[in-house]
Amino acid sequence: MNVLVCDPISPKGIALLQKRPEFNVTVLKQKTPEAELLPLVKETHAIIVRSETKITRKVIEAAPHLRVVGRAGVGVDNVDVEVATEKGIVVMNTPGGNTISTAELTFSMLMALARKIPQANMSMKAGQWNRKDFSGTELNGKTLGILGMGRIGGEVAKRALAFGMRVVAYDPYLSLARAKALQVDLKDNVDDVYREVDFLTVHMPSTHETKGMVNAQAFAKMKKGARILNCARGGIVNEADLYQALQSGQVGGAALDVYEVEPPPAVFPLRELPQVIMTPHLGASTAEAQENVGIEVAEAITEFLLEGAVRNAVNLPSLDAQTYATVRPYLVLGDKLGLLLAQIAPRRNDRLVITYGGRASQLPTDPITRAVLKGFLTLAGGKEVNQVNARSLAATLGLVVEEIMSNEATDYNEWLHVAVISGDEKVSAGGSIFGARSTPRIVRLYSQPVEIVPEGVLFLLNNKDKPGMVGYLGTLMGKYNINIANMSLNRDAAGGEALTILNLDSVPPAALLEEIQKDPDIRNVRVAKL
Repeated sequence: MNVLVCDPISPKGIALLQKRPEFNVTVLKQKTPEAELLPLVKETHAIIVRSETKITRKVIEAAPHLRVVGRAGVGVDNVDVEVATEKGIVVMNTPGGNTISTAELTFSMLMALARKIPQANMSMKAGQWNRKDFSGTELNGKTLGILGMGRIGGEVAKRALAFGMRVVAYDPYLSLARAKALQVDLKDNVDDVYREVDFLTVHMPSTHETKGMVNAQAFAKMKKGARILNCARGGIVNEADLYQALQSGQVGGAALDVYEVEPPPAVFPLRELPQVIMTPHLGASTAEAQENVGIEVAEAITEFLLEGAVRNAVNLPSLDAQTYATVRPYLVLGDKLGLLLAQIAPRRNDRLVITYGGRASQLPTDPITRAVLKGFLTLAGGKEVNQVNARSLAATLGLVVEEIMSNEATDYNEWLHVAVISGDEKVSAGGSIFGARSTPRIVRLYSQPVEIVPEGVLFLLNNKDKPGMVGYLGTLMGKYNINIANMSLNRDAAGGEALTILNLDSVPPAALLEEIQKDPDIRNVRVAKL
C-alpha cells in the first residue's frame, strides 16, 4: 500500500511507517502545488499532511485508491472533509498534541511583551545600551484576560496564576463549576473582561461569532496601554484596528503568532511597529509536539490500513460497516438536535441529558452521544470540534453529559431526546426516524409535539392562537421574498399560545425580524441554521 507524506512530520513517525513491509512510503521534500500533487496521488492509499498541503476536491478525485487522510495536528481546515466523506475516505487528526506547546508559546509571548525582551535583544545586537528604553512591567498583580477557556486557555490560566496574576475569562460555554476549579473570574459579558485587563489573550476557534471580535470597539473599552496576544487563529483580532490602536497608544503592545493571511503580505503595517512581537505560526513548533503528532498520525494510519481500526476520525465513528449503517440515521438526527439546541438554549449550561427510547436504547449509544455533542458544541468549538474530541471538549467546559435508557411508552418505536439544563432552566428537543428511508424528524420541541424536517433554516416563534396568524406569516415572508418549505404548528389550547416552526429556503433579513417582533401577539422569535 502506498503512503504519501506531503508535509514534514517527525522522523520517528516516518520510521514507524517505513518499517512496515506492507507500506511503500513516499516523503515529499518540499511544498507541492495542487497541479503537481494530482499525478502523485493516483496510486496512493493514504496521505499524511500538516497545515501546508491542501487536500482539495481535485486531489481527492484524482486518488481513486485513497482510503485515509491523516492530519498531523488538530485542525482539518486544509482537508475537504465533506468530499472525503462522500468518497468513503476516513479523515483522522491528532487532537491535543500541541496543547502544552501553544500554551507555553503564549506565556513566553506574554513575558516578552511585559519585559520588551525581543526589542532589547535587537538593541544590544546593534551595539546599543539603552536600559531606559526597555523598562518593563511585572506580571505579579496584573490582570490577564483570557477569551476561550478550552484546553489551551486552561493551561495558560494555570501558568498565569503561578506568576501571581489575576485571571478574568470569557467563555459563554464554560460552566461555573469548571471556572471555579480553574480559579478564574468568569465574566458573563466580554466587555467586562475588556475593562479590567492589563493583558488580553485569545484562545477561541475561528467562527462567525469570533471573527474580528477583538476590534476597535474592544480596544476602546480597555485601559490605556493594555497589551494583546493572539496565538490562536488569525482574524479573531482585527489587524487594521489593532494597528490604529497601537499607533494611538490605546494598546501598548501586541504579540502575534497567527494572522488573517498567512504568511502576511510583504506590505504589512504591523511589521513597522517596534512594540509588536511577531512569530511565524510557531504554536505547535516544538520538538515534543511535532514528535507526538508525527508518531500519533503514523500509528493511526498503520492501524487503519492493516487492521481496519479507526482512531481519531473526524468523519466516522468507530463502528463496523453493518452497525454503522444501522446507527447512521441517528448520527444525523443527534447532530441536528445538538445544533438546534445550541442555537436556542442558554450558552452556559450545567448538564446535557440524552435519553434513548424504544429500539434506540438497543443501539451503541457512544457514537450517537458524540454526534449530539458535536452539534451542540459547534458554536463553542468551531470546525475543530468533531466526534473524536466532543466528549473531551464537554469536560473542558464543565458540561456534564448523562445518558438515560428509557422504556417509556410513546407514539414512536424508537426515539432520541436531548435536554439542556442550565440552573433551573431546561430546553429540550426530541426526534425519531421515519419510514423505510430512515429519515430523521424532530418530533418534540419545548416539550410540545411537532414535526420538523431538520435541515436548512428554521424560523421559530411563540404566538397567540388566533385566526389569520398563518396567513399573516405567509404574507410577511412573501413581502421579503422568503419561501416557506414546511410548517409545523402546535397550541396549548384554543385561543391560547401556539408554537410555530417554519422551514425556510433562506435566512430572513433583519428588516423582517424587526417587523415581526413589533407584533404584540408574537414573542420568542428565533432563527436556527441546520
